[in-house]
Amino acid sequence: MKKKLVLIVLFIFPLVAYLFFASGVNNFGRLPILTEQISDITKLDGTATLQDKITVLGFLGSDVEKRKGNAFNLNQKIYKRFHEFNDFQLVMLVPNGEEESIEELKAELGQLSATDKWNFVFASPKEIKTFFSGLKTNLSLGDDFGTSHVFIIDKDRNLRGRDDDEDLGTKYGFNTTSVADLNNKMEDDMKIILAEYRLALKKNNADRSK
Repeated sequence: MKKKLVLIVLFIFPLVAYLFFASGVNNFGRLPILTEQISDITKLDGTATLQDKITVLGFLGSDVEKRKGNAFNLNQKIYKRFHEFNDFQLVMLVPNGEEESIEELKAELGQLSATDKWNFVFASPKEIKTFFSGLKTNLSLGDDFGTSHVFIIDKDRNLRGRDDDEDLGTKYGFNTTSVADLNNKMEDDMKIILAEYRLALKKNNADRSK
């Protein structure tokens, strides 16, 4: 009897687990597109782009000190988890005049992890408001032209999110104030979009080899 239990644990359970997760990949293999073809940040900063990148996009606002906790949460729960993927980047839009505050923030983040894929794009408040409006979400910027929410942008500059979220219905962004939101939802959605591109790459490579 004990031998049978050992065999079940060693062979049957892993097989069931594999089938379960394989089914999950098939059923949840794509993250819904909520807004198509948002503007590229090259219009604000000629050195940065959203095109051909998997981007976590945020709006840090003019009170950088107030949102440091949000940046640290994002760094620990999302950035450190995914920053080694080649096409991944994190982009924060910041009002002009906050350059010194951003340098301080980067120094503090650098004590926790490499910051090579943290990108800060400076623009006027009007430009930031216009860019945010182009996301076409049900969220809004604060008086400081920032928000605690961040957004997932794919390589074709589409905003990805959830259209069947159990709490919100349509979920455009992820609240960096909430560790639970980052852990339980955003991390899962990042895994989905990265898996989607990995599968597409494997398919393209297989097609070329035929």
